[in-house]
Amino acid sequence: MPSRNTLLATVLVATVASIMIAASQPASLRIDGQRITSDVPPVTSLKGEAFVPLRVVAETLGADTNYDPKTGLIELVRANDTLRMRVGDKTATLNGNRMTLHHAPFAVRGRTMVSLNAIARAFGSKVHYDGAHAKIDIVTPGVVEAGAQEDTP
Repeated sequence: MPSRNTLLATVLVATVASIMIAASQPASLRIDGQRITSDVPPVTSLKGEAFVPLRVVAETLGADTNYDPKTGLIELVRANDTLRMRVGDKTATLNGNRMTLHHAPFAVRGRTMVSLNAIARAFGSKVHYDGAHAKIDIVTPGVVEAGAQEDTP
């Protein structure tokens, strides 16, 4: 269970993130070239970081999501890979192996937000945040982006 200080810090980050969402134009989110919408848009920081709603991204990438409200455990299952994490905790496990996230997941209006780095590590996806144009792109390895021309030999 996260410590009291971690939970307080998470609440503070979520509050600041909510204010940022209300005050700014949210970044657009594309996965494999398809624009994705969510009831909670991505959150960006002045440091050039981007956080995306976990469930909509995970499910678009083909993962099943589970949440246990008693323990706070969030579980993503995609093919043979299982990622487990908790809001406010930088420690996660991928296939039983402990990994430290750069940023703890946090909640905004009931949605878990994770950094693009966590998505890249968990799904092997290429991620890019273009702050100048407010665009977030997530590309699954081996997938041709929608609208792109496939290279032919």
